Amino acid sequence: MREISNVELTLERIPSPEASWDKIGEFALTFDGYKAHGSFKACAEIANDHRLNTLTNARTCLFFEQRRWRHFGYEPDEEAMEYIRKVIGRIRELASN
Repeated sequence: MREISNVELTLERIPSPEASWDKIGEFALTFDGYKAHGSFKACAEIANDHRLNTLTNARTCLFFEQRRWRHFGYEPDEEAMEYIRKVIGRIRELASN
């Protein structure tokens, strides 16, 4: 998947909060949280703190969730999807400003 910078990000490129996990996961990989923050540790700290205050941090959270569930080897459970849908909504909100 090709990376999409925050500057290039438009609402048309962001899945809706109701989209399938496949579509959301694919979009999550248009951003590299490890590269954006310089390390796994820095990325994990932002994601585990659920920092949704900036577009970069919200995309980091989504990226990390995709990597987390890929590592687990199965799709997110209902509770995780509720959070992931919240993150997508926040990304859409921040990208439209």
